[in-house]
Amino acid sequence: MNLLFTAVIAVTTLVWGIDVATTVWPAGVHPLWVVRQESVLLTGLLSIAMMSLAMLLATRPIWLEAPLGGMDWVYRAHKWAGLLAGLFAILHWLADQAGGPIKSLIGKAGRPPKVEYEGLLGHLQHLAKDMGEWTFYAIVALLLIALWKKFPYRPWRLLHRVMPVLYLILAVHAVLLSPPDYWRQPVGWLVAVLLAVGTYAALCALRGAIGRGRRAVGEIVSIEQPSRELITVSCCLRHGWRGHRPGQFAFVTFDVREGAHPFTIASADRGDGCVTFQIKALGDYTRQLATRLRPGQAVQVEGPYGCFDLARADRRAQQIWVAGGVGVTPFLAWLESLQAAPEQAPVAELHYCTRDRDGDPFVARLERLCAGLPSICLQVHGERQGQRLDADGMMQSIQTARRSEVWFCGPNGLAAALRAGLRRWRQPVRFHQEAFEMR
Repeated sequence: MNLLFTAVIAVTTLVWGIDVATTVWPAGVHPLWVVRQESVLLTGLLSIAMMSLAMLLATRPIWLEAPLGGMDWVYRAHKWAGLLAGLFAILHWLADQAGGPIKSLIGKAGRPPKVEYEGLLGHLQHLAKDMGEWTFYAIVALLLIALWKKFPYRPWRLLHRVMPVLYLILAVHAVLLSPPDYWRQPVGWLVAVLLAVGTYAALCALRGAIGRGRRAVGEIVSIEQPSRELITVSCCLRHGWRGHRPGQFAFVTFDVREGAHPFTIASADRGDGCVTFQIKALGDYTRQLATRLRPGQAVQVEGPYGCFDLARADRRAQQIWVAGGVGVTPFLAWLESLQAAPEQAPVAELHYCTRDRDGDPFVARLERLCAGLPSICLQVHGERQGQRLDADGMMQSIQTARRSEVWFCGPNGLAAALRAGLRRWRQPVRFHQEAFEMR
């Protein structure tokens, strides 16, 4: 993800640098005005680049899953691209507002000539400037809401759907306010490509075309509630389901008004179009599912997505699998898929971290699945029982292996603690993490 952002920023800055190097300013132009104008251009380019990238990533591009590590990481990149776009937009606005202090300091003397259109184009140019400013305020407000984790999901989702419209307004703003000679230079070509990509993505979002080719319809066949905070939903998909690999997830729509939510598929693919989801009550929506869902109810499932895939595990490396709470769902699919061929199971340690081992509904199922897989050693860590997993507890296996890799799905706090502990041991370990944070 960092490499992607670095590449986009580097290419954009390089193209801007080419424009700076080839620009010949008229005699008498003051350096302060030059700095201000080039700052406006650079921050505007970077904001457009990041916003276009965010729009592209929002279309769930399958071809970016492998390079970024899965659709969960694509969505995380989408979020950070949007935040960076907002940051550069703020810097762009500040650079533009710097014209006032510069005029107070040195006056208008030495200011570069402006390109002003006549007639209709002139009116459109002024309109584009005003619309761009108000759109900037709206985007900053939406980005602040996105950072506010306690903001309710449903209104956030509705507000988020305005982003493609705001992007199209800013695209018009960029086209009408760019000098005509830009379009004959690399900087203009870059802007044209960025706007073409972003506009395509925005139109896909407005038409509801995102993920359309990967949607399957079916019905709920059973609902179980093994604990107060957990619900098991089994669905049978009749049309459009492509099958899935153990560990993948899907966007599930139980209610069109609520929209799609991502859930990991907790069952192996049996070729019959049936999938099972283990859903934990983490918010208002998931807490109500137990009372709102019923067998026979229609369901739409989009996917599968994700690269948290057992087939990607390095069989020559020491395997350490770590699940926290409902993060055990991809591992349940892994274990279930291995039941038919136990000899193909890798040698692995499966650490399951839970608040209360005795009352956890997953423990019995994990023990049953692992009983048929001798090469997999299950260790359950109950916090109430004083059994907490840390990096020290994994190091004995890691140190005795030539190479190791950790597959993790669970709370970010536990992941951060384990990563920090492994760094203290200075032991090279590949760490795969399911980044299940979609907003």
